[in-house]
Amino acid sequence: VNLGEVWYILAREASEAQADQAVADLKQLGIAMVDADWRLARGAGRFKARRRMSYADCFAAALAQERKAELVTGDREFRQVEREIAIRWV
Repeated sequence: VNLGEVWYILAREASEAQADQAVADLKQLGIAMVDADWRLARGAGRFKARRRMSYADCFAAALAQERKAELVTGDREFRQVEREIAIRWV
């Protein structure tokens, strides 16, 4: 979901070819791509039901919570959930 968000913003601001290249570059960095299954969608839905956050950001929060991982972000929208998930602010 979040990779799709990156892609559409780059496609809109630059071009689809540049968006495709950026996604390929990200994959080369060894960043794990996680498919959105029902368990993750339900977790994202829980965040969305209780918070005024974008649905894509809710997926990132749900994945961080599920994996007990630190979410690295500079998006202040995540302040709403910083007591529920670990956040590394950049």
